[in-house]
Amino acid sequence: MFSLDVPAVPYADPWLLPVSARLAMLHQRRGAKRVAYFYEEPNNSTFRYRAYNMAQVLNESGVENVSASYFFLSDSERFDEIADAADVLVICRSRYCHRINGLITRFRSRRKQVLFDVDDLVFDTDYAHLVMATLGLDLTQAGVWDDWFAMIARMGQTLRLCDGAITTNDFLAQKLADYAGLPVAVVPNFMNREQLALAEKVYAAKERMRFTGDGKVCLGYFSGSPSHRLDYAIVEPALIEVMAERPDVEVMVVGYIDHGPAMKKFAHRISRQPFHDYVNLQRLLGTVEFNLMPLQSNAFTDCKSELKYFEAASVGTLSIASPGFTYRHAIRDGENGYLAKAHEWTEVILKAVDRSSANYGTMAALARQDALAKFGWQHQAEAILTALQIA
Repeated sequence: MFSLDVPAVPYADPWLLPVSARLAMLHQRRGAKRVAYFYEEPNNSTFRYRAYNMAQVLNESGVENVSASYFFLSDSERFDEIADAADVLVICRSRYCHRINGLITRFRSRRKQVLFDVDDLVFDTDYAHLVMATLGLDLTQAGVWDDWFAMIARMGQTLRLCDGAITTNDFLAQKLADYAGLPVAVVPNFMNREQLALAEKVYAAKERMRFTGDGKVCLGYFSGSPSHRLDYAIVEPALIEVMAERPDVEVMVVGYIDHGPAMKKFAHRISRQPFHDYVNLQRLLGTVEFNLMPLQSNAFTDCKSELKYFEAASVGTLSIASPGFTYRHAIRDGENGYLAKAHEWTEVILKAVDRSSANYGTMAALARQDALAKFGWQHQAEAILTALQIA
């Protein structure tokens, strides 16, 4: 484990601005194309990646002919002003309702473009059963079926009202095209300015240490929600075997996952951390040697983005991942991380631990270079403009 001399930073959600300030963001450049991103309400996940980060790139990366902002259902009394001001509307993963229909209608009546942005396979009810099973939901409850079929159907209805779609990877793009018959562009998830500012400090601290930890090797599992319980179950047997064989291996679990009873005998080697804000999460990621990314293998998980890989890589932490569509394209096994099929986790973790003393710093540097080049906010403008049909 790495003991870093990098303190936590004060954090407050940077997007919590009054609607007047967010409208003013659209007018900050004279003669610019104005892009309004919409999400039902702000949050630390989809909204941040698919609306806030996009607006940050368009407003701050040197693009001179575009301005952008973001809006919510709570702004519905200002929808006419938004439709007057913006040239393009991007609806991000939002469930159909009368207010969203009204917003889309306002843009259409003004002959303005409307796009749908989605980061998950949650718009086609043909996949509802798969999604629910993968998330480990209680399939015996009728209300669970009602909730998820309704949510996915409402997403699909919003999508069908749009002129095109934007998503996070090629696999999900094909699912969108098959379902809606619309043109689809890919803009990956990526790190924003705030994340990278702290990631730079964390990586520099690890370089000063020459990637030498405290003598223990820490395996980290970072869970943003309880829905990853079945994914974690893939790797837990390997953790038990590895800790039984290697007394120098410890485990850190961050977020909402609970261990199975077989892990109790290693309780003194397992640390737990609460859910962190996305900026200070970079610091915590930097303290572990290996970031574990197990995933079930199916069409729903193949739609996931690279975010767990690149957030760890940006701070010089190596990932061990299931070889789903996204991870096997991001990770070059043994070069900038490791890939492990479901039956290989013990073997791959042991190999990674054994190799870490010889080549960890080299691999960490390659992973960071790859993450910054492909998933840094400074390098996304072209893809965003192309998706918006502004380039």
